[in-house]
Amino acid sequence: MGRPMSFDTDDVVDKAVEVFWRQGFGATTPQNLVDALGIGKGSLYNTFKSKHQLFQLAMRRYSELRLAELTEGLEGPGAVRPKLRRAVHGLAGISEHQRGCLVVNAVAELGTSTPEVAEVSKELFSRIEDRFEAAIERGRTSGELQADTEPRDAAGALLAAVIGTNVLTKTGRDPGQLSRLLDAALAAL
Repeated sequence: MGRPMSFDTDDVVDKAVEVFWRQGFGATTPQNLVDALGIGKGSLYNTFKSKHQLFQLAMRRYSELRLAELTEGLEGPGAVRPKLRRAVHGLAGISEHQRGCLVVNAVAELGTSTPEVAEVSKELFSRIEDRFEAAIERGRTSGELQADTEPRDAAGALLAAVIGTNVLTKTGRDPGQLSRLLDAALAAL
């Protein structure tokens, strides 16, 4: 009989998010994970089965956290445009770091060759687009945003701007320039 688990799996997944976000999937070795997570290799494989399985859990956790932040930031009373601006800038990570988005990075690194990455990314991007669409609809209803703006199309354009900015962030582009690009996308609303 093996020893009982002496670590919190949620805490380990949270730490794995940071490791994979910083290094990417391919560059992260099992030893990197063991060192960063503070668990043994046996525990890594017994609990998570594989690096790939832990990566999937990390991507899902990252997605949950990002969606919760986005939802909280877009809901409630007040003007929609400043909420959308904070949301797109936050999702793009401008000035916070140069890591981009874990999910965007995974798609860029692994493409659609990994069905789980494709599934998580499709789900996250769709849910972000849904949140943007609801906010844009509220802005249209209140008269704050152009009434001729089709909310789903505008939400898709904002999502594309955020994803593109995430990629550009990783190249070390000037945060001021990236901020202006996102503001231009918002001005179209």
